[in-house]
Amino acid sequence: MKFIGMPLGSLLPDKAKENSPSIHRWVNMDPIAIILFMIAVLVPGQTQAEDAKPVYQNNFESVDVGKVPDDFLVLDGAFAVQQESGNKYLELPGAPLDTFGALFGPTEKSDLAITARIKGTSKGRRHPTFGVGLNGQGGYRLQISPGKGALELYKREEVVATIPYEWKSGQWTMLRLQVAKAGDVWKVEGKAWAQGTAEPEKPAVSFEEKTEPPAGRAVIWGSPFSTTPIQFDDLVVTRVLPKS
Repeated sequence: MKFIGMPLGSLLPDKAKENSPSIHRWVNMDPIAIILFMIAVLVPGQTQAEDAKPVYQNNFESVDVGKVPDDFLVLDGAFAVQQESGNKYLELPGAPLDTFGALFGPTEKSDLAITARIKGTSKGRRHPTFGVGLNGQGGYRLQISPGKGALELYKREEVVATIPYEWKSGQWTMLRLQVAKAGDVWKVEGKAWAQGTAEPEKPAVSFEEKTEPPAGRAVIWGSPFSTTPIQFDDLVVTRVLPKS
C-alpha cells in the first residue's frame, strides 16, 4: 500500500490539521510508529492474560472410571471418577452422611482462584451441601447450603459472609473463590451461578483477612445429606493479580 511509511498528515486535508492541534501532532507521525506505540500499550493486557492462565486444571477425561486422579489427596470420602453420556466427572457417593474433601493443585498463600462446576440432588426435604476452598482444609471455603437457602463464605468452620441463594436441584452450578493480596489485607471473594447463565461481574460474598493466609492447596467439599451423589467437574486453578 502506497501510504505505508507516509505521515498520516499527507492523507488529511490541510484544513482538518489546522483546526485541531492534537490531530496535527498525530497525523505527522509515521503510521508504523503509531502501530508500535499501540503494541506497547497493549503489552500489560497480554501480561494479565498470561496471569489468568490455569496453573492447574482437571476435567477427569484422562482418568479411568472408578479411579481418582494421581495428584489428588483425598481427605476422606469414596471419591471416584464416573461417566455419563460421554462426560467424565468426579463423584462423591450418597453415603455415608458426613463431610468429605479432596485437595489438588499448587500449595500457595494467595493470589489464586479456584473455579469448579458441581451438581447435587435433593431428596424430599433433605439437601446436599457442597463447595470449593483455597489454602488447604483449614483455609477458606465457598459453600452452597440449600437447606439454609444460602451461599456462605467460611474461614475454617466460621461463617464470615452469607447471602440468600436460590439453588436448583439436579442442575450444574458454577462456583468461584479467590484470595488476593490488597495492600495490607487479603480479600477473599466468592460467587456462584447456574451453568448456562452469565457469570456475575462482582463477588456475591467477600471477607477481608488481616493476617497472612496459610499456605495450602485448593479443595473440593461435599456433604451428601440427601443420600444422593455429588458430582464435581472442570476444576480450574488460576493466578490472579494482587488487588490495588
